[in-house]
Amino acid sequence: MQRVGTVSRTAQNLAIARCEGAEHPDIGREVVDESLSTVGRVVDVFGPVERPYVAVTTDDRIAPATLVGKKLYAR
Repeated sequence: MQRVGTVSRTAQNLAIARCEGAEHPDIGREVVDESLSTVGRVVDVFGPVERPYVAVTTDDRIAPATLVGKKLYAR
């Protein structure tokens, strides 16, 4: 597993997480929370190369706003 980062906000029904370093998950990777429950998938990586942002589309049962402040991981 790879740490994605902490969700800082939502935008256009996506959860936006800030990576802690230059390492980021590939687009299409499955994203889980700390309890290893599936949250969604990575749909975009953007921003500065040193600390990019990752956009995660969530499953239908999860509202992106409920993930703000939570740590996410790529499986």
